[in-house]
Amino acid sequence: MPEILTRNRWRHRLPVSVALATGTAMMLLVSPAAAVVPKAAAPTTEIPADLGRLADEAPNVVEVVLADSAELDALVATGVDLDHHVDHTDDGIVVHAVVTGNEVATLAAAGFTFGEVLHTPADAQARVAEREATIAEHLADNREFAAAATFSAQSAVSDVKIIRADYYTSGENQVLSVEAKWAQGQTVTSALTVERDSGPGTEIGSGGTQNITRFVDGGVYLYHRGAAQVTTRPDYVRITSPTGDVAVAKVQEWLPISGDAPEGPGYQKDFVNSYLTPTELYDRIKALAAQYPKISEIVELPYQTNGYRRKAQAVLGSANASRVGVDSLAWGHEGGNDISVELVNPGAADAPLTVTVTGTQVRVSLATNAAGAITSTAAQVAAALNAQAGTLLKAYTYRGNAGAGVVAPAARTALSDGLSAPDSVSRDPHSVYAIRIGKHRDGSKLGVLAYAQEHAREWVPPLVTIETAERLLRNYGHDGKTKQLVDNLDIWIAPSINPDGGHYSFYDFASQRKNMTNHCTPETSGDFLGRTSWGVDNNRNYIEYSLFDGYSGASTSCTSGTYAGPAELSEPESRNVDWLASQPNIKFSMNLHSSGNYFMWSPGSYATPGRISAPRPTLAEESLFWGASSRILTAIKRHRNLAVTPARTGPIADVLYSAAGNSGDMLWYKYGIYAWNFEVGTSFQPPWSSAHEETMEFSNGLVEMLRVARDFDTDHQRPTSTVSVSASATPGMVDLKFDTSEPAAVFYTLDGAKPTYDSALYGSAGIREGGETLTVPAGTTVHWFSVDAAGNVEKNYKPDGNGKNFNKQTVVAPTG
Repeated sequence: MPEILTRNRWRHRLPVSVALATGTAMMLLVSPAAAVVPKAAAPTTEIPADLGRLADEAPNVVEVVLADSAELDALVATGVDLDHHVDHTDDGIVVHAVVTGNEVATLAAAGFTFGEVLHTPADAQARVAEREATIAEHLADNREFAAAATFSAQSAVSDVKIIRADYYTSGENQVLSVEAKWAQGQTVTSALTVERDSGPGTEIGSGGTQNITRFVDGGVYLYHRGAAQVTTRPDYVRITSPTGDVAVAKVQEWLPISGDAPEGPGYQKDFVNSYLTPTELYDRIKALAAQYPKISEIVELPYQTNGYRRKAQAVLGSANASRVGVDSLAWGHEGGNDISVELVNPGAADAPLTVTVTGTQVRVSLATNAAGAITSTAAQVAAALNAQAGTLLKAYTYRGNAGAGVVAPAARTALSDGLSAPDSVSRDPHSVYAIRIGKHRDGSKLGVLAYAQEHAREWVPPLVTIETAERLLRNYGHDGKTKQLVDNLDIWIAPSINPDGGHYSFYDFASQRKNMTNHCTPETSGDFLGRTSWGVDNNRNYIEYSLFDGYSGASTSCTSGTYAGPAELSEPESRNVDWLASQPNIKFSMNLHSSGNYFMWSPGSYATPGRISAPRPTLAEESLFWGASSRILTAIKRHRNLAVTPARTGPIADVLYSAAGNSGDMLWYKYGIYAWNFEVGTSFQPPWSSAHEETMEFSNGLVEMLRVARDFDTDHQRPTSTVSVSASATPGMVDLKFDTSEPAAVFYTLDGAKPTYDSALYGSAGIREGGETLTVPAGTTVHWFSVDAAGNVEKNYKPDGNGKNFNKQTVVAPTG
């Protein structure tokens, strides 16, 4: 293959006049006039690197109304946390920002205009409550079923019941799919054996047996499920539970899917029942791999994350000059949360500043003057704490302040790591897992990668990966098209790249975008009041066209929503994605995000001013991106007839905004992987009814991407190409364009030389505009050949200088 081909709305609207609550008594009112697009480009004043978010502030998703792309670039440059939404209207551009009241105040003072509040923390809390209620309901159903079965002797209630038994044909195959529920399924992992007859009037058992296995979601047993090929259509099935109870059911005919569905009749899907935390996601893929060991395995990625853990902290005092910050040396869960500090007035004149440590209790007796007034400054208290309690904690003045203010007494204050997840969430450095699916997992087959939750608050994309893994494994035994994918592809699925941030989003701060690594210092919001601003945006921490290369869309501020980290690939989460991409057989990938209903690819970043983007793909490469997108988006639309629009399909830099250092660019430019990006749905944490539908439709798209990869791998058809000629506006000249039978690159010469890979490459006319128009003198002889994205060369021409069967045409002005 030539080098050129392998190189590296759901909306919860509040009134426009809305109060954005902050951690203080401050309230910022957005007036109706805020809906008017400003005429002047922002910013009008210099914006600080830290926009002013405090830990106790509740961020909302709010519209920002912009005049044009220049103002959009200015907003991105502030490092504000933006949703993946850019809506070009007749009056300007509307984007969504995740901001607190203080951040709105900072940005509004700089000239940015805000519109409506679309999503509040209450919405996220409702999603968690909805998830917990769903899990509780299923657990209650399980308990009720088990209790009824306990008295089966008296009530004749079996401890096993058959939910459905469906027979269908798939090509020449006959398949029986069975779902059943067992009263002990919540706690016992045993499979159930299904016996079948061989038709009406025959004995049950004469048609053979098949096993069905537990289906568990979010830690809740739902039912046993499985399908197997049969040789005759059974009439009845029977299940005898491990306790001896029996259930019998009549087999029903399953209606085939109508239309041009790629799934055959009886194709199994719909395997998610609630949002899943990273721990639950990993448990789910581990259970799948254990159930299907011949065609899947779990891969522990090489880099552990920092872990869902923090040092215990406190900030004593209210005025900045007299505040004292305190951090434990131990992690909170390893003893830091046991430390407490109190600042007391000794009640005597001329008292010295003293620190007393009793176990983990630290008592600071403040100095006084002759009149008994307290004289200890924040700087003095911090120094005394470090000198006398330095084996337990580290103290400092507030955010680089000199600390000259006199401190006030403070009641005993317990240090806290601020984390509230249950003990089932590990506080240790966290391993990141992927499930590898394929009959041949030795690198001999074309590799495809799907990964999700780079951004912690995006709860739906991981479900898409789980649903897809379930479909591949559970349909393998009876669906020929699924079997073809699993037998001929090497599929890597990583449901949560950022488990620490994911857990923090579920249990502590729903709006968390980044990981949990704290690169801030006491001077730069590293204290307890800055805890919801910490972390690195994993999708700005990669190499290739990053902030460190001078590209736009990431920040150097440790509190920014788009903080790129201290260096490229500084974070273990990013290094894991780099390791996955480095597998030499991977040629296709999908990075799943939310929200905005986008479908995008490289280039994903540009430099400002001038919006100078990373190199664009060749016309052939971009044609493959576009051609595959039409297939993938059609599969998505099949679920409920909702379309990702053309305006939201294309290179990231064209349809969204610059995202310097994103993973898609690394995969494309460094590894030559055809890397797409889903933006699932219209909200980070939609109601479950919407999340479920989004999961189903985007899983359709992800499976279709696997089919695209398979078709690419089996493409041995050579392209053909022609020249079309039209009259030029310049006398004596003609306009020509090349047309190809499929996405393909065209190399050409105009001087009579043989075309090679070093010849001119036919390019695109511009962003989203197809092939360029060449204007040449009439009578020019054009030599050319085409090569498709799979490396097939037209006419089997050898473009090494020795081939002769290239295309030739002398172009003349058309007549008539």
